[in-house]
This record gives sequence, structure tokens and C-alpha cells, in this order.
Amino acid sequence: MKVALLSPLPPLQNGIADYAQAWMEALCGAGVQVLVPPQGADGSWDTGSPEFWQDVDVVHAQLGGGRSPEFLALEQLRERWPRLGLTATVHDPERLVWRSPDPPQGLAHRIASWPRPLPQLLALAQDRSTLARERRLAAGLDAMVALTATGAACLVERMRISPGQVHCIAHGNPVFASAQPPADGVLKLLYFGFIYPGKGIEDLFDAVSLVCRQRPQASFVLTMAGGSSPELAFGSRGNYLSQLRELAGGLGIADRIEWRLDLPASGILDCVQSHHVMVLPYRDSRKLALLGRMRGTSGALSWANASGRGVIASDARAFAEEVSYGNGVVFAQGQSHALAERIVALLDDPSQATDWSAAAMALGTQRRWPAIAEKFAALFASVLERKR
Repeated sequence: MKVALLSPLPPLQNGIADYAQAWMEALCGAGVQVLVPPQGADGSWDTGSPEFWQDVDVVHAQLGGGRSPEFLALEQLRERWPRLGLTATVHDPERLVWRSPDPPQGLAHRIASWPRPLPQLLALAQDRSTLARERRLAAGLDAMVALTATGAACLVERMRISPGQVHCIAHGNPVFASAQPPADGVLKLLYFGFIYPGKGIEDLFDAVSLVCRQRPQASFVLTMAGGSSPELAFGSRGNYLSQLRELAGGLGIADRIEWRLDLPASGILDCVQSHHVMVLPYRDSRKLALLGRMRGTSGALSWANASGRGVIASDARAFAEEVSYGNGVVFAQGQSHALAERIVALLDDPSQATDWSAAAMALGTQRRWPAIAEKFAALFASVLERKR
């Protein structure tokens, strides 16, 4: 079976590119031949080359991150090559693309540099027609995949499609040897992932400040590890890292924070396992809430499972579902006091980290990439059989 992959890939700095690289390697390991179609300098996919598409059985797109090239390619392929099976993993359900894939003429290369909230306002103005296009494409796809049951349910409802059209296949992860949380008496918290506005990092810093005031003698540190220059769909807000360092200094917690930026892949396992718990303080965007609910998950959380580490997560996205296996706890997003309470409870009862660690390792083993790849291979085989 030959599967064409439409997706950002490294060296692009975003979570979907990282996921797609691991996904492609896993599918190849399962005996599926994965091909990457020709792509233009502007990022668009060449959907008109007979020499490529006549040799493909199924097309799979990674949709999310506000990207439009994959969405547009699926629309074009549905028209030009009706025999192809078309499938997609939707990373940010309940929508497929979230903003118009066809910005006004002359603005396509300028929107990313616009200051906030102009890109969001443009997306809101075009939302009605964008949603109609998303629903048309969803109806024409042979199968869609969500990474959580929460996301799958939201996708079915918003796209107005049959539940049988959406499949839940969890975020895959590698499996590593287990390692107990550190036993040196210092509680080590880890934020891991791309660092950009909207991830609730300010709430995390506020919580650390609160814990320091409540338990000034407590022995704990927070490590900030991850990519410092992510590819963003809606532009940036200046030098965000400098803003965070200034915030930490103003809160008097600079000495509690260690920075490990742009961590190489080879160092992720040691980094995660040298900590007790990963903290994911994400917030749902109030601006994007006007367009829909983001109910995806996190690549960082999959690394926590793979490394055998529990998670303290906000109730944003689908984290409440993802941390319902005994592998951590949630708190109300945006509530730094609630997060501080979770950290204090962990200081008072460090055995929680050990319990969460065991549950995370069990979940990570269930979600190892070879098993996830077999589920995708079976899905593609069923799509191909129906097309025939």
C-alpha cells in the first residue's frame, strides 16, 4: 500500500511536524510505503502530477496549526483524483482549518506579520464561509482521525458527519526503559514544549510565586525546556522569552527557574526522567473560542507517558481525558491559585509522583508507535477496500 503524506515536516518548528515525522517512520515500520508529494516553494502541494498521484492508494493529511496548504490540497485531490482514498488526522478539532485557506488577494504573505488581533479578526469575519468549506471537505473525506475521544465527538458534532467517519487513535510515543522519579529531596517540575504565548506560562510563574510565599522553605525547582522559535500561525508578540524572564524577575522566582531551551531530541528522555512531574498550564484561546473549541492533545504529554512521568495539566483542550488514567491531575485553566494548590499537595505527598509515574508508563506502553501504526494501517486498508 502506498500512502501520500500531506504535512509539515522538520525542520519546521511545530508540534505537528514532529508528530508527522514520527508517524511516517512508524508507518514505514509497519510495512506501509509513505510518499511525500512534490511541494512548491510557497508550501503548496502539487496535486496535478499524474506520474505521482496515479501511483498512490491513499492520501493522509495532518490538519492543524492554522495551516491551509494541506486543506487546499485535499479539496483539489477530491476533484482531480476521485479514485483516491482521502483521510486526515485533525489535530485541533472541532475545526479543520480554523481560518480561510484563501486570504484576500495580496495579503497571503503579509497576514502572519500583522499585529494581534488583526489576523484573528480577519478569520472571524470570514468564518461563516470557512466553516461551510470545512463541512464540505469533511463530508468528502473517507475517514478522519482524532487523537482523543473528546476531539472525535466535537468533530462529529461541528462537521455534521456520521460518527463512523471519525476514528480515535491516540497520539503515539516511543517506549523507553522505566526510571523512578528522582529521590534527592528536591521536587523537580518540568514545563516541556514549544514556548509561545497562550500556553499559560504566565499562570505557571504566578503559581510558583504563590508556592514560594506559602512555603518559603520548600525545596523545588521549575525547568523550562523546549523550542524557543516555533512556527506560529497567527504571528508573534515580540521577544516572548525576554518577557518571560522579566516576569520571573518581577515575581522574585528567577532563582527557582532553570532554562533548557532548544533541547535536542537526543536529550528529551533524560530531561523528562530527571524530573518528577511535567506541568502543562495551557489556556484555551478566548479569541479562537469565537470560532470553535480546540480539543486536541499535546506532544509533550505523549513524551511524559513515554518517559513514565505524571502530569499536572489544566483542563484546556482534551487534557481532562488524557489525565484520567491515574497519570496525573488537572486544575482549572487560568487559575494560578488552583495550580499552586496542586504543587503544594505534591510537596506534601511526594508519593503521588511515583503513582502517576507507574500509570504513565503503562499508558505509554499501550500507545507505543508500532501499535498506533498498525491501527492506521488497518484504517487505510479498510478505506482502500471500500474505494475498490
